[in-house]
Amino acid sequence: MSSSKVLIIVGDATETLDTMYPYYRLIESGFQPVVAAPEKRRYQMVLHEVKPGWTITKEWEGYSIDADIAFSDVCEEEYAGIFFSGGRAPEYIRYDENLVRITRYFFEVNKPIASVCHGVEIPAFAGCVKGRRMATVPKCRFDLEVCGGIFVDEPCVIDRNLVSGRTWHDNGHYVAPWIKLLESSRTGSL
Repeated sequence: MSSSKVLIIVGDATETLDTMYPYYRLIESGFQPVVAAPEKRRYQMVLHEVKPGWTITKEWEGYSIDADIAFSDVCEEEYAGIFFSGGRAPEYIRYDENLVRITRYFFEVNKPIASVCHGVEIPAFAGCVKGRRMATVPKCRFDLEVCGGIFVDEPCVIDRNLVSGRTWHDNGHYVAPWIKLLESSRTGSL
């Protein structure tokens, strides 16, 4: 039986709904979400939306969230899965060498992985998306494809142990299949 702990990757400007919906769904399913970030401190989340009449994303401050652990202190073997949240944070935190180490581990051992929106920038930078089908927000399509991934414009894309959605609007589509993978992994039926 594997751990019930699941990493949620955040940084400043992580999208609030991208993060909080899976966080509470994990708790409902008997998992312990563990928020990991560059440092163990409080992070400011944001709300993202393309307003009617706008062609770019508008951003507002959302709730804040405390990181339970710094990337440098994560022992990835202790976790059942990982979630890459969206927002602007992935653009900045993807260069953290410990986050790259953590990311590569989950892909190498095929533990359940979920990604939404800009979250794709982390596994793309870590060199983990080559040949993998993923959903992401259309403006991150380049990041995925230039790193060898395959962009799919659907609310839920499942590629082996990787489940992805485009934006928080897809939360109701991709989070449940990811949690099912975690449950299967926990019982050893994955």
